[in-house]
Amino acid sequence: MALRINDQAPNFQVDTTQGRIDFHEWIGDSWAVLFSHPKDFTPVCTTELGYMASIQSEFDKRNTKIIGLSIDPLDDHKQWLKDVEEVGKAQVQYPVIADTDLKVAKLYNMFPADEAGSAEGRTALTNATVRSVFVIGPDKNIKLMMTYPMTTGRNFNEILRAIDSMQLTAKHKVATPVNWQQGEDVIIVPAVSNEEAGKIYPDGWETVKPYLRKVKQPK
Repeated sequence: MALRINDQAPNFQVDTTQGRIDFHEWIGDSWAVLFSHPKDFTPVCTTELGYMASIQSEFDKRNTKIIGLSIDPLDDHKQWLKDVEEVGKAQVQYPVIADTDLKVAKLYNMFPADEAGSAEGRTALTNATVRSVFVIGPDKNIKLMMTYPMTTGRNFNEILRAIDSMQLTAKHKVATPVNWQQGEDVIIVPAVSNEEAGKIYPDGWETVKPYLRKVKQPK
């Protein structure tokens, strides 16, 4: 079955560049970003892993773990990460999954469940569907999913922005408007009445439309 927002993220046990993990245990009480790649030694993905290494501290600030996935064996990963670190000018401190049997890619609907074979002999083109990002909450539910074509590098600054929004809106009865950035005004959700909003926000809010009420971001 296709995965949807708020579905439980499928659990798995797998070998990574930092040892064998149980995915749900590895997440623990944190948030997590799983970002997948079709093949080692591919140009766009090399820039992505390098950039993620350079901004890992930003994810750490948000109590968010990051983990990569590529459909190649560990020995290839270890060689590839040397290039990644050179390009990104940062040490890769997050694990990268060796999904050589395509198990995780199938669990996360990047391949059909009946896809035959293993990583051996596959090319980046045959793995083109393995270009996804999943953000998973501490409850192990999927909060966000994005899939990109092979030729388009992902914007991980946008993932950070989305995590800021999701973590904020998980704690407060607000939503974030278009192009919202940390510290900007937010929207009071329609489920909150004006009476209730008055108790939460005694300093008031801006009513743009009866259903669109803007207020300063809660601390």
